[in-house]
This record gives sequence, structure tokens and C-alpha cells, in this order.
Amino acid sequence: MSQQRMAETSNYRTFVLWLLTLAYIFSFIDRQIMGALSPSIKADLGFEDWQLGLLKGFGFALLYTTVGIPIAWLADRYSRIKIVSVSVFFWSLFTAFTGMANSFLTMLLARTGVGIGEAGGSPPSHSIISDLYPKEQRASALGVYSLGIPIGIAFSYILAGILVETLGWRGTLISLGVAGIFLAIILALVVKEPKRGQMEGDNIVLKPVGIGESIKTLAKIPSWWAMCMGIAWVSFGGYAVANWGVDYAVRFAPEFTPGLGNGKFKWLMLMLGLIHLVGYGAGTYYGALITEKLAKKNISAYGWLPGSVLLLGVPALIGAFWVDDIITHLCLVTIYLVSAGFYLGPSFAAAQTLAPINMRAMSTALFFLILNLIALGGGPTYVGLVSSALAEQYGEVHSLRLAITSLIVPYIISILCFFWAAKTLPKDWAEAESRNKQMAKG
Repeated sequence: MSQQRMAETSNYRTFVLWLLTLAYIFSFIDRQIMGALSPSIKADLGFEDWQLGLLKGFGFALLYTTVGIPIAWLADRYSRIKIVSVSVFFWSLFTAFTGMANSFLTMLLARTGVGIGEAGGSPPSHSIISDLYPKEQRASALGVYSLGIPIGIAFSYILAGILVETLGWRGTLISLGVAGIFLAIILALVVKEPKRGQMEGDNIVLKPVGIGESIKTLAKIPSWWAMCMGIAWVSFGGYAVANWGVDYAVRFAPEFTPGLGNGKFKWLMLMLGLIHLVGYGAGTYYGALITEKLAKKNISAYGWLPGSVLLLGVPALIGAFWVDDIITHLCLVTIYLVSAGFYLGPSFAAAQTLAPINMRAMSTALFFLILNLIALGGGPTYVGLVSSALAEQYGEVHSLRLAITSLIVPYIISILCFFWAAKTLPKDWAEAESRNKQMAKG
């Protein structure tokens, strides 16, 4: 084992993993806090649900997804840590600009800027982590990285509850932007670029490939597509609920409206933060560990385990929006969040291991392109449009309830895709291992 590899196997690689996870946490705070601030922005600027849906969904996701492809192309050739650092800087800067917006158009442009910045975060980070951890440990390592999602969402609620009462929604966004800029500087100064493919062999020689060749290669791997579609459609529902859950709670129980001074909004944000941190976090972390353990006997566990757990969690989620009190609502959402965390580590590990070594950043970028156009762009936007269309007939509370209930359809699609992946994974995984061994010899 080389000196460089030894330096990157224990404390250092753990430090890098958690620092990249911290950047991912910041990205999800900046991304999801619009859902927590939505009632305050609506009250201040008078936006309608369809406008809020665009700000939370396609306004952020459209360029976020498309810019990710050329950034991933760069990440497969040049310094990945520099790309991550610059990306953190720019998305944080535009988060601060979002807090300065005075109209729908200026806020939409600022949110688009946040999306462009965040496009350079995960593809290079996934590639770096895959060069620090062997394939047998990638699901758990990427499971740790994926903790950025529940932790980020949790803190978006908690910080909104704490800061919006004192700084307002504008001050909250500006403060988060400034903190992110400091993190970008730390990343640039302390993280070293690892050698590509070092976990597959010391003498590996990688041939750079173009975007078209990467897409053509990945398109021929059925389980790559199955896992991608599975995570995309479950995230369609997940992003929709995360971005509209606070709006529903405030409309369902007006005493939780921010700014009333009764402390109930802060309590609601704390509870939502804790159930995401504990429920979603536990599902994410233990889902990856359990999958790795089961996959040692049968690699199909990467597909059937997430699908099976969602069969329990999705009914709890839908039921949460038909109960008569907030406490029961939060308990049912917690059950769903535990189940929803199970797919993250296995899906991202599959995206890395099934892809050729010289396409790993591109694999994650294509994963996110499909995932986020469907989920991040579609989920919040869809619910906003349906809720607006039904509001006149059913009222703001019931129209939003009906819109969220209709998410049962994408969840069913997701479960079927994970079971499809379970069927195709053994063959594709074996072929990927053989291909990477040939590259290591080559």
C-alpha cells in the first residue's frame, strides 16, 4: 500500500468524509429552508402557491440539473476539491442574494443561482469518496455523506424556527449565505485531491471519456437505470412533502403561524427538525449498514430492501395528512422518514460501483440530472400547481391535502423500480467488478 493511500485510510479520510458531508448539509439547508420560510415569504410578498412551487421546484432545479453534466465532465478530469469549494462559495452567495430579493422574478433568479452552485457539489464529492473507500465500504461511506440530507433538512427547520423570529426570513437567508462562504474557504485550504481509482489498484490507468460515451455506457446497465428511477420517484414525493409540510401545518392549525409571538411556530420547527434528524437520519445510516450486511450474501438487497421498507412507510405518510391533530401527524411522518432514508446509501453506492471508474462523477451527475428534474423540479411544483387548481373548490387546507395524497402514484412507481433493480443487479454488479479489475490491470 502506497504512503499516500495509508495517509488516506483512517483519520484523514474520515475527516474528509465529514467535511464533504458538512458541505452537503449546507446545500440542503439552503435548498430546503424555502419550505420552512414559505409562510413568511407568502405573507410578506403575497406569492401564490404556484409561484412558491416554482421557487421551491423548477426554478431551483432546472439549471441545477443541466449544469451538473458539464461540471461532472470537468470533475472526471480536473481537481474535484477545487470544484466543490467554488460551488459551495457560489451557492452560498446566491442564498444571501435570495434574502435580498423584492419580487418573484428577482427571487427566481437568485434561486436559479443557488441551483447552479449546488450542481458542483455532489458529483465530485461522490467521486472523491469512492477514491477513499473500497467498494465494500462505499454504501456506508456514502450513507454517511447522505446524512447531509436529513441533517440539512432538520437544521433548515430548526434554524428557521430560531432565526425567523429574530432576523426575519431575509436575515435568515443572508446569515446562512455568509456561513457557507466561510466553509468554502476551509474546504479549499485543507482537503487534498486523492488519486483516481486508487482503491481499484495502484497501477490503474484511466482514459478520459466524453459525455456522449458516458451516457451510452451507463444506458446499457439496466440496474443503474432501475436504481435511478427508484430514487427519482421516491424523491418526487419526498421533496414535495418537505417543501409543503410547513404550509400544510400552518393552514391546518393557524395557531402555528410564524410571527404570532406564542412560540408555537418555533415548537413546530423544532419538532420537524428533530423527526428529520432522528427518523430520516436513522433510516439513512442504518439503511446503508443493513444493506451492506445483507448484500454480502445477496447483492439484490440493494434493490429489494429499499422497496420493501417503503411498503410500510408510504401508507403512514399519506395517513399523516388525514388525521385530526398535529401530534399524530408528526408521528406518522416520522414512520415514513425512517423508511425513506433506506434508499439513499444503496442507491448512491450502486451509481458509483456500477459505473466505470473514469465515469464516476458523470454517473452521479446523470443520476442527479434525472433524479432532480423528476423529483426536485417536479415534486414541489406539481403539488403547488394542483393545490392552486383545487383551492377555489376545496379551500387551501383540503386542496393541499388532496395534492399530497395524489403522491401515492409516484411512490408506487418507485417501489416497482427498486424491485426491478433487485432482479437485474447480480449480473450488472458482477460485470462492473470484472470491468474495473481489467482497468486496474490495464
